[in-house]
Amino acid sequence: MQLNRWQIAAWLLLAAIAAVTLAPIGWRPETGISAQLERFAAFAALGLAFGLAYPRRLWLVALLLVAAALALEALQLVVATRHAGLRDVLAKLAGGGCGLLLGWATTRARRRPAATDRST
Repeated sequence: MQLNRWQIAAWLLLAAIAAVTLAPIGWRPETGISAQLERFAAFAALGLAFGLAYPRRLWLVALLLVAAALALEALQLVVATRHAGLRDVLAKLAGGGCGLLLGWATTRARRRPAATDRST
């Protein structure tokens, strides 16, 4: 099985998010925006990438995003410098859902045939 560029990007992005999420808090990159917005944006990008990578498996991708958000949050309970929170999970789920919806809409728009101009 050969992976396309979106599939590679999606899996690498998931690995990067997992690494940043589970690394000691001192290693976390500083962006200057709120942590909730960072979580939302990271999972929105993840949802978009997976939505574009697997456009015919959106329900499976949605389950993957939910599982990733819950698993990463739960795994933070075993990292000494990290903590888990319901607000964090909700930000990740909202971002993942928005990104997946955007990926679905983009794929759908690309598949739609161009409208013909019948006025001439």
